[in-house]
Amino acid sequence: MIKAIRIGVAALAASAVLAGCVTVGAPEKEGQLAAAGFVRQPADTPLKMTKLQALPQNTIVVAQRKGHNVYIYADAAGCGCAFIGNDAAYQQYQQIRTANNIAQMQETTAILNQEATMDWGGAWGPYAPGWY
Repeated sequence: MIKAIRIGVAALAASAVLAGCVTVGAPEKEGQLAAAGFVRQPADTPLKMTKLQALPQNTIVVAQRKGHNVYIYADAAGCGCAFIGNDAAYQQYQQIRTANNIAQMQETTAILNQEATMDWGGAWGPYAPGWY
């Protein structure tokens, strides 16, 4: 009985972890947009939803409004909203993305360097004949 409960709890925990992994990409981008100064506009009417769905999805497009650039990120399937920003918000978003990319490259480099140092002894390790 206890073993069955443990298996059930483990299965639920694994499901929760896997569900969390599925939804990492879009919220991260939306978080970056919000941090850069983009404003979240929900499509809370059928007309707004139709207009939102007509936009290219999950990419930033630029439009002209009253002589100024307006940047729009549409996500009809995810949040059912659009993120709208001006030139300053778009520039800030680009800086956030660049910083994030640099951090990811540094993390990847550190991992590769760590893995390379762990294999310094070859297949037989440091105690192979000829190492001392």
